[in-house]
Amino acid sequence: QVQLGESGGGLVQPGGSLRLSCAASGTIFSFNHMGWYRQAPGKERELVAVMPGRENTRYLESVKGRFLISRDIAKNTVFLDKNSLKHEDQATYHCNAHLRVGPGTGLSDYWGQGTLVSVSS
Repeated sequence: QVQLGESGGGLVQPGGSLRLSCAASGTIFSFNHMGWYRQAPGKERELVAVMPGRENTRYLESVKGRFLISRDIAKNTVFLDKNSLKHEDQATYHCNAHLRVGPGTGLSDYWGQGTLVSVSS
């Protein structure tokens, strides 16, 4: 059983900053990647940032230069530092982990329950 626990959402003014954290716990053999998605009301879920490894992170075009994804591999934790927040960044942010629970097992996706980020003055 794998669980993802998110924290760090809340209300922030435009131009402000927030840090989201997501810790994975349970039976984990290896990670393929960890990342963040978001979903605003009435819109589809979209990839915000993913970090398969230190060399090949990917970002949603609209957050490049403002958001930074990082990982603490020893603690199975992924972070999303969000700066210069805009109203359009308002959404529920979900942590995602693509991993194996044992040697020889296939890759599976796990999701956090989501943390709400509101951007308003």
